[in-house]
Amino acid sequence: MDRRTPVKVLMGGKEGSRQGRFWTYIGDEQHPYAVYDFTMSRRRDGPQAFLQGFRGYLHADAYGGYDAISLESGKVVIEVACWAHARRKFFDARNNYPREAYQVLEWIQQLYDIENRGRELSAEARRALRRAEADPVLDRLDAYLARLSLTVLPKSALAKAVGYARNQWDALRCYTTDGCLTIDNNTSERTLRAQAIGRKNWLFLGSTDAGPRAAVLYTILAGAKRHRLEPWAYVRELLLRRHADDASLEKLLPDRWAAQHPEAVLQHRLDESRRKATARRDRRRRRRTLAKSR
Repeated sequence: MDRRTPVKVLMGGKEGSRQGRFWTYIGDEQHPYAVYDFTMSRRRDGPQAFLQGFRGYLHADAYGGYDAISLESGKVVIEVACWAHARRKFFDARNNYPREAYQVLEWIQQLYDIENRGRELSAEARRALRRAEADPVLDRLDAYLARLSLTVLPKSALAKAVGYARNQWDALRCYTTDGCLTIDNNTSERTLRAQAIGRKNWLFLGSTDAGPRAAVLYTILAGAKRHRLEPWAYVRELLLRRHADDASLEKLLPDRWAAQHPEAVLQHRLDESRRKATARRDRRRRRRTLAKSR
């Protein structure tokens, strides 16, 4: 998964400031890491350089640079789109086109309900569930969007929502082909909250050199957070090992370090996450039961 967020960078002299960007890349269960990158532009050369040699799924929003990365890779990089972004555009169109927008929103809600039921399943079982239940919903939605594209006013909010979804349709449907994929990339948006909150506190980066350094620090802390590590214990050992020119850096990857130092894993954070997950499952189960009884 990939996501980006802008930040002000001081340039000095008459130029004043420019806008740089943090990009976050989140691995899957086999690669449980969150890595930050920093560039001074939003052009595709940033993610293109970062993803050089990558093969697999790239789950992101509809940023045009990703289309080129997928095409130029010979399709070894497969683009997966985000249904949360598509949904947001139909939600914005609901005031002017309530019947049409709410119909699409209802189908999208059905897709999310299917995901909720498949959350605890294995990847293969989740894929089978999507094929059996999500694909028919997507077929109806595809046909409906095709009809709407012929009738909506070209510059309306609904036309923009329909155009966004149809332009991204193959990438929006891609998640049903692999049970390891997710329906949206909200995880990466949550991961970038640190930068969004940080901008309100530290306001800007002091120079262009500060961007890559900040990306490294954010990567270290994101790894500690993802694996519920006590941050200072992890960062302290990482700094000591680097100061000693320890070459065995792979042992310091957060998942491997957590396995070697279980005493540094914040058990109360794990328990809290499990309680929240249980509460979410219960709410979803009650909502589905209520919907069926109507």
